[in-house]
Amino acid sequence: MQDVAKAAGVSPMTVSNVINDHPNVRPSTRAKVLEAMTRLDYRVNVAARNLRKGRTGVIGLAVPEVNSAYYGRLAAGIIAAAERRGLRVSIEQTASRENELDALSLSRNHQYDGLILSAAGMSQADAEQLKVEHPVVVLGDRIFGGPVDHVAMPNLDASRAATGHLVERGCRRIAILCGAVEEVNPSSLRLTGYRQALEDADLPADPGLIQQVGRLDMREGARRAREMMQSGLDFDGVFCVTDSLAMGVIRGLADAGIRVPDQVKVIGFDNVSDSEFFIPSLSTIDPDHDGMAERAVDLLVRRIDQTGPSTRHRDFVGDFSLVIRESTGG
Repeated sequence: MQDVAKAAGVSPMTVSNVINDHPNVRPSTRAKVLEAMTRLDYRVNVAARNLRKGRTGVIGLAVPEVNSAYYGRLAAGIIAAAERRGLRVSIEQTASRENELDALSLSRNHQYDGLILSAAGMSQADAEQLKVEHPVVVLGDRIFGGPVDHVAMPNLDASRAATGHLVERGCRRIAILCGAVEEVNPSSLRLTGYRQALEDADLPADPGLIQQVGRLDMREGARRAREMMQSGLDFDGVFCVTDSLAMGVIRGLADAGIRVPDQVKVIGFDNVSDSEFFIPSLSTIDPDHDGMAERAVDLLVRRIDQTGPSTRHRDFVGDFSLVIRESTGG
């Protein structure tokens, strides 16, 4: 900075004001400083600046699995939102409740300024574990009323809309493929939305149409679709709680000689990139991943910048849209 100040004919304080975008700098002076910085190839020492502020400029993102279209898209949105705020993102895979708790307790050791935790294993019983001294934002549906800011997906309303779309397309025997239904998790919330849509349409809720699977992936979707056909289960529509399940179901139905959407209509949830290019293209719920990522980073940065006593914690539920494609006759 001394060298830049000398080359520009100004004081080091003026150089500091230009670097920090202080408003009380004349345009001509700012131009001289910026020209000198370019000529001398001067770069701000971000590490030193963060050290003075007690910051690292890095936030953590803990997700259940990195080899997943959904979490990959979520991570991309969070990285983009963080970059717009001059932050970098360090990603770690949890895969279990124990690792989620470790991510919470050890994030300060990793020198994160804050942590965004996508909780899949933790439950309401773990809410007290969220009382840590560093900023945390939880993404997910398991923990409500915890002592942190919370960004949730619109699972219930979106699933109600997805099932309602199948009803509007003429389906009367609608199956749902979901994961294990626990205390509060995406599968339980999406199952509730499914049931509400059937009730809206005065359709009976047949327990045989509720198909719980071990994994929410294509292989499991295809296997269960074949089993449903072999068992003689009567259905003309399928709502799957993930796009991966839905694409697997379409494959399994094709193996059984069933045409989608002519004989059975299928809709998924997540709007992953592959869903648009699948044959037939998949109708799905788009839960506004980028909007939720933006809100999560915004809430975390507010907590990082907070200097006074803690304010009340916020719960945010994202928006969604229904994307109609070929698998439901779009």
